[in-house]
Amino acid sequence: MAAMRRNAVLSGAAAVMSVAASMLPTAVATAADCPDAEVIFARGREEPPGIGRIGDAFVGALRADTPKSVGVYAVNYIADWDIVPGANDMSRHIQYMAANCPNTRLVPGGYSLGAAVVDVVLGATKSQFGFTNPLPAGMDSHIAAVVLFGNGTRSIFGPVSVSPVYGARTLDQCTPDDPICNGIDPNTLVGNWSSHLQDAYIDSGLVDQAAQFTADRL
Repeated sequence: MAAMRRNAVLSGAAAVMSVAASMLPTAVATAADCPDAEVIFARGREEPPGIGRIGDAFVGALRADTPKSVGVYAVNYIADWDIVPGANDMSRHIQYMAANCPNTRLVPGGYSLGAAVVDVVLGATKSQFGFTNPLPAGMDSHIAAVVLFGNGTRSIFGPVSVSPVYGARTLDQCTPDDPICNGIDPNTLVGNWSSHLQDAYIDSGLVDQAAQFTADRL
């Protein structure tokens, strides 16, 4: 009998909780949940999870340059040497934002290894070499600007290497002595390495320039 009474109490409690839950308002995503713009940034090699020092500096400067709300998404990848997981994640998030926040202006960006992530996402038109999530047609209409820092692909193809589609919307920043993005003789790599590091981009004003470039396009 005691067991029966206990089961009856539990059943009654469950019924009350079910009715109460049904009376709560259902969370619905609305335009109010979406920022005016969102920076989708891939950090550099061996930086801790997040958007990295250059990403942080860029977002701070951008927020100071525009009255619009600016959200942030840190590309989810290990940032060791393999850019493919980062490219798949960035592409996935761009598509998610386009579907759920269609009026949010997107700003893909990256530093060093992260810049190569952006190159793949915006340059690859089909699945290849482990990149399985190319952007479908029309995604470019959601992208306001593209910002790259210390992009190694630049040394091969020159500035604005991601895709002609994003030409006027892309700023490919490279300090004068950065051996990664300038294609300087590898023998000088050690001597010029500081020109590739975060301080060189932040202290030179190149990050601030990228923020103003982006604000002008939001």
